[in-house]
Amino acid sequence: MKLTVLVDNNTYIDQYYAGEPAVSYYIEIDDLKILFDTGYSHIFIKNAVSMGIDLNAVTHIVLSHGHNDHSRGLKYLREQYALPNARLVAHPLCFRPKSYENEYIGAPFSLEEINRLFCYQPAEAPVFLSENCIFLGQIPELYSFEKRKAIGTTIIDGAEREDLCLDDSALVCRTDQGLFIVTGCSHSGICSITDHARKVCQDQRITGIIGGFHLFDTDSKLEETIRFLSDLSPDMLYPCHCVSLKAKAQMLKYMDIEEVGVGLTIQL
Repeated sequence: MKLTVLVDNNTYIDQYYAGEPAVSYYIEIDDLKILFDTGYSHIFIKNAVSMGIDLNAVTHIVLSHGHNDHSRGLKYLREQYALPNARLVAHPLCFRPKSYENEYIGAPFSLEEINRLFCYQPAEAPVFLSENCIFLGQIPELYSFEKRKAIGTTIIDGAEREDLCLDDSALVCRTDQGLFIVTGCSHSGICSITDHARKVCQDQRITGIIGGFHLFDTDSKLEETIRFLSDLSPDMLYPCHCVSLKAKAQMLKYMDIEEVGVGLTIQL
C-alpha cells in the first residue's frame, strides 16, 4: 500500500505544493488507484500533476462523506478527466443536499447528476474494493462519548432534517503489519470507525490511522479518545484536517503522533 497526501490544511517547508482546509489522498493498493476525497477546489489536481501522479489512472473515487471540503473537487475532476471506467463509491446519503446556517455545504452534484456523470456505487454496507481494501459503509455508534451531533441540515425523503452525518465512512487497507485506516472527518467517531474496521476485517491489529478525527476541544470526548488510541498503540498515527492544535498537544502527552502535510507519502 502507498498513500500520498494530495490535499491537507498543512504544507511542508521547502515542498512547494498548495494546501487548503480539505482532504484528498491518492492510494495505491493491489491493482487499484484510489482517489480518496477530492478536497474543496482544483488544488488536488494541481498537486497531483506536480507530484507526477496521473489521475487518468484512477480506478476508484471514494468519498468519506458529502461535505464540500471533501467532495467539491469532484466538479474539477469531471471537467478535466473523463475516467469512464472509474467507480465512485460513497454512502447513499452522501449526495443529499447539506446546509449549515443557510449556507450550502454539500457536494457539487445532485444525486441525479452523479448517476449521470459517474459510475456510482452507493454503499451502506461494507464493500471490498479488492482483497485488501475495504470501504466501511455506515459506521455504527459504538461509544457513548462519540454520540453523533448534527451539523446543519439535510434533505431526506423530501423533508428537511438535522444532518447527523450518517454518510460519514472510511477506508481500511489490510497490510502484513495490520490494518491501516483512512478517514475524512470521522464524524461517526474515530474509535467507532476503528472497531468497525477490526470487525469487518476480522483483524484486531491496527498499524496506522490517518485523517481528520473531528477533535477540537479539550473535553471528555478527547480524553476518552486519547485513552482508546493510547491503549490501541498503533505504529503510526496521523491526526490532521479537523484536529485542533490544542487536541494534538494533548494527544502528544500520551502517544506519538506524526505531522501531516501535502506531499506526505506512507508506504507499507
